[in-house]
Amino acid sequence: MEKKHIVIVGGGFAGLELIKQLRSDTNFRITLVDVNNYNFFPPLLYQVASGFMEPSAISYPFRKILRKAKNTSFRLGKLEKVIPEENRIILNNGELHYDILVMATGAETNYFGNANIEQNALPMKTISDALALRNLILTRVERATRLKTREERKKLLTFVIAGAGPTGVELSGIFAEMRKHILIKDYPELEEEDLGDIYLIDGQEAVLAAMSSNSQQYSKKKLEKLGVKVKLNVLVKDFDKETVTLSDGSTINSRNLIWAAGIYSRIFNGFEKEDSGRGRRMPTDACNRLKRYKNIFALGDTALVEGDPGYPDGHPQVAQPAIQQARNLGKNLQKPTGQAWQGFQYDDKGSMAIIGRNKAVADGPRNKFFLKGFIAWFVWVFVHIMSLVNFRNRIRALYNWIGYYIHKDQSFRMIIRPGDKK
Repeated sequence: MEKKHIVIVGGGFAGLELIKQLRSDTNFRITLVDVNNYNFFPPLLYQVASGFMEPSAISYPFRKILRKAKNTSFRLGKLEKVIPEENRIILNNGELHYDILVMATGAETNYFGNANIEQNALPMKTISDALALRNLILTRVERATRLKTREERKKLLTFVIAGAGPTGVELSGIFAEMRKHILIKDYPELEEEDLGDIYLIDGQEAVLAAMSSNSQQYSKKKLEKLGVKVKLNVLVKDFDKETVTLSDGSTINSRNLIWAAGIYSRIFNGFEKEDSGRGRRMPTDACNRLKRYKNIFALGDTALVEGDPGYPDGHPQVAQPAIQQARNLGKNLQKPTGQAWQGFQYDDKGSMAIIGRNKAVADGPRNKFFLKGFIAWFVWVFVHIMSLVNFRNRIRALYNWIGYYIHKDQSFRMIIRPGDKK
């Protein structure tokens, strides 16, 4: 019997989990397609951006990950078009035919149509984004040592973070600790008053809006104690590289806007308008199958799964729904022909966010319990270490965290600007 060819576009949480489920099944031949040749762990991008982790601690090459998956091959390429009527996809470097297509393409930054912000702000979605931000921070501080007035230095070293979800909270917290424990030591030319301010801006009534009120209140209190200026019920409306303009008419003199305020799914040529729903996510049935196609599925951030009574508006765009959807799809694909498929239902594992050293929050499933402080910090560290793709990454991450915990410092503060020759 000829093996069915499964093409998985996207090697994030969902894509790799589906391969894990099917890698021993001789009925399938799998091709993983990704625009990068490595998998990376998005929840720790902020650690790379702030110089507390090296990129290799949270990333790993696909080809090495897939060595033991004998039915799986890797294709480096960018998806440009899907041709469903021909069971074919077009990449920037060729094409592939499939029997089953799985879209696990994740999400990208949503600037809500603001061209100035899109052009001038810094996103936080990829390793490249994190390295660009690290370079910018370090370059800004170096330049500040040469400026003559405090006003100029403060404008250059004031950072505005739009979006008070986990990424925004974690970035603002680690920036505040950096300012307190590192910059003042590394740059004796600067005084504490030169280091500018850190603003965390959000249009909702609380930080970490998706978490419990206990987590929200604790996080805001600890951020403000670290010196972060939290501004809620207000949106960032414009940014011209010199001034951040807010929706209440106020302005912040800053040359740095970090955008962590929203995401939406990617759209690809070949799909119809009705294949895209809320947040540009692809509406699927309860088994993650796109409604208009028999052999195309969507997983994770790009899927808007119907039929789960607890989540009528779609599942959270975080790691656990993606992993669980991939597991469910893997089991369904391996069922004998004619056997009924199991619809997906999300098992909420809870949520966490870190604020700084010894400062974190954790909510249990459906807010059944709440942890804060060192215990929540320890749980956060353990869960994130165990979520990394392999043992090598876990050891490196643990080493980094132990070093930071003891010394309140790390040494990955190099300005590296690679030149990409073609």
